[in-house]
Formats: sequence, structure tokens, C-alpha cells
Amino acid sequence: MKKRVGLQEFVATQEEIKELRAANVTLQRQLKRAKHKVEDLMGAVFDAAKIAATIAGSYPPAPPPKLRPVKGKEEVCLVHSTDWQVGKRTKSYNTEVAERRISDTLLNKVRLLTDIQRTDHPVDNCVLLLGGDMVEGLQIFPGQAFEVDSTLYEQLFSAVRIGEKLIRGLLGHFKQVHVYTEYGNHGRLGRRGDYPAGDNIDAMAYRIMADRFESEKRCRFFLNVDNFYNRVQIGKYVALLVHGDEIKQWGGNLPAYGIARKVTAWASGVIEPFHDAYMGHFHQCLVVPLPVGNRRVFLTPSPESDNAYATEFCAAMGVPGQRVHFIDPEKARVTAEYVVWLD
Repeated sequence: MKKRVGLQEFVATQEEIKELRAANVTLQRQLKRAKHKVEDLMGAVFDAAKIAATIAGSYPPAPPPKLRPVKGKEEVCLVHSTDWQVGKRTKSYNTEVAERRISDTLLNKVRLLTDIQRTDHPVDNCVLLLGGDMVEGLQIFPGQAFEVDSTLYEQLFSAVRIGEKLIRGLLGHFKQVHVYTEYGNHGRLGRRGDYPAGDNIDAMAYRIMADRFESEKRCRFFLNVDNFYNRVQIGKYVALLVHGDEIKQWGGNLPAYGIARKVTAWASGVIEPFHDAYMGHFHQCLVVPLPVGNRRVFLTPSPESDNAYATEFCAAMGVPGQRVHFIDPEKARVTAEYVVWLD
């Protein structure tokens, strides 16, 4: 038996529907305004980048290295550089320290390790993986504004400058440099879910870098803004580049089991086939073996130091570092692996 609705209840229901419709219209307007704000911000950033590039002038093509002929099977140098956190301010870390550790220390150690390898076999080319969180951001967690040394705008252009110096240095030591990119959670605009994931300061920095090297024929960028991963092709070797925030962390513990479980699921056919995965995000040095196909996950530390959050919440303090591998492109495997310490 259907329940009869009284006139008073009917009127109240109609009023609720009317209020909900009005609220919906208001939300749609707010969403539209927010979208326009992001579009305006993105447009302003790229306009500023073009003006800055015009003032700075175009880089002349980097002179190619003079490599002596070496017999042996050619390999490729892979550099995984991630989690620069440019703008982060701690007792021993800031933008200036980040630039010195990446543009000088890391670059010099890549050259040194490559020269050691070249005594036995050719290493003519380099693949650079930029793994995200290149900037610290401003609204990732409460109180973050008190732990930075620069605005988001300044962080963006500092990251671009550091990236340009690193890439130009690599071009001076290798015949070709291919750059693969992935954005991180610290580069996002606002709180998680406020804006599309691709509206990210990391992604903006990569795009500006790519534009700056557009006339450099020996450098090629493989940008990614549409997915949570980027597939890196080095001959027959395929690497999966992710940032790492896809795996959740509970209670400050490094989720090695969660990493192994999720990457194994990806390797089961969820995404295109790959050999190894590279990620940052956790600021720790770790290699996680997978139970399928002799695959591994390489976690790379950050160049930052004295992270108060990591000390208090995780009871851990990572040593500043990045990762350098050498790849056999025919046998599709890592032949030598190094963690380059930057402290």
C-alpha cells in the first residue's frame, strides 16, 4: 500500500529540490571559475617562461663530446634523478644546496662512473629520468609555507635552471640525451583533487625545459602529463617510470610489500610490458625484487637532507643521493647499478 504524501510534506520536498538545484548551479559556477583560474595561471606561467627565455637568450647547441673509439658491447647510462624538492628549507638544505648537489655533484659523478665504464666498452648515450617532486610546493600539508625558501613561482624557475644545467652537462659528455618525465604530488596545485592531476608545477617545468632544448638535435624529451607512469625505451630494455605516490604509506613505514604487490599487479598485464620500475617519493634507497620475470623496483633517495617530517613521523633520515645505472640494450638488463651519494 502506497504511503500518501500530505500537502505540507509535498511542499517541503519541492522546496528541498529547489534548494538543491540552486546549490548545484552555484557549484557549477564555482567550478567554472576555478577552472578559469587554473587556465589563467597556466597561461601566465608559460607567458612568463617565454619572456624569461627571450631575455636570457637561446642556448647555443652544446658541443658534442670527443669520444675515443673503444671495442666492446655498447651500453647506455641511465640517470634517475628525482625528488629535488626545490624550495625546501631545512638546517642543511635549500635551493642553493639543491642546485649544487644536482648540477655539480651528481653531474660530476655521472661523468666519473661513465668514464670508468668506457675503459671497457662504449657508453655513448644517456637516458635521464626526471621522476617528480622537483619542487617543494606550498599547500601539500599544513604549515608547509613555513618550511620553504621561495615562492611557487620561484621554485618553478629554479627547477628549470637546475634541470637545464644538468642536461647541458650531460650533453657535453654523451652523444645523445633522452629525457623522460613524470610529475609528483608536491607539484600539484592546491589540495589533492582540487584540480586535474596534469595541472602540475613539475609538468610545467618539464615543458619549459623541453622548449628551451627544442633546437638541440642531440636532446629529445618524452613528456608525460596524461598518465601516472611513463614507459622508458632503451633498445630492448623497457623501464617503468612512476613517482611513487601511487603506493600508500601507513604509520610512517616504508611500504615494501605494498610496492611489490602493486608493481607485480601492473606487470601482470594491467599496463604494457616492462622489465624494471623506477620510483622516488619515499626518499629512501631500496631495491624490491618482484616474483615475476626477474623484475625489480628501484627506489631512489632524494638530494634533500634534514627532513623534520621524516625524522618525527617515519623515524628515518635518508642520506642525500640519486641513482645511476648502466643498461645493456640488447640483453635488456641492468649491468651495473650505483647509488650516487651527494652529501
